[in-house]
Amino acid sequence: MIDETLVEAEELMERAVEATSEDFATVRTGRANPALYSKVLVDYYGSATPLQQLASFNIPDARTILITPYDISAMREIERALSDSEIGANPSNDGKQIRITMPDLTEERRREYVKLVKSKGEDHKVSVRNARRKAKDVIEKAVKSGDVGEDDGERGTKELENLTKTYVDRIDDMIKRKEAELLEV
Repeated sequence: MIDETLVEAEELMERAVEATSEDFATVRTGRANPALYSKVLVDYYGSATPLQQLASFNIPDARTILITPYDISAMREIERALSDSEIGANPSNDGKQIRITMPDLTEERRREYVKLVKSKGEDHKVSVRNARRKAKDVIEKAVKSGDVGEDDGERGTKELENLTKTYVDRIDDMIKRKEAELLEV
């Protein structure tokens, strides 16, 4: 029972780390990256559709993204969605594709992104801790009801703490790497 609880907690913690990675990919650095647009939704024939389902992405150089819509009639809606997004880039349309040139990040903007990354990282660490709390409650209830011995409960709790520390450390490492990437000029 304790092993099942630990496996379940580890799965939840792993999902938190994956979510952290996905969130950090959407935070802009100085380089062009299609992942920046993974959360951009386009109004395509009345339904909100992810941009990556409507167009292909090409990165000709470090600061330029070319977006080629599969359906040219969606060009105007794609351009509108890109303009409205929080990424801070101005799309230009040549009739066949949309070109986005990423402006240089100012020092102040880089600092804002670092704060954003730290905030998102902290939110994901809270998710890891919530998984720990949930698993710890299950272990404590099992010990109280007599389903598991106290020694096994103690061992499970220690393993749970080690798991939690491992996953929180992984998120901290991700935060440090993203911060270094953002502050790199």
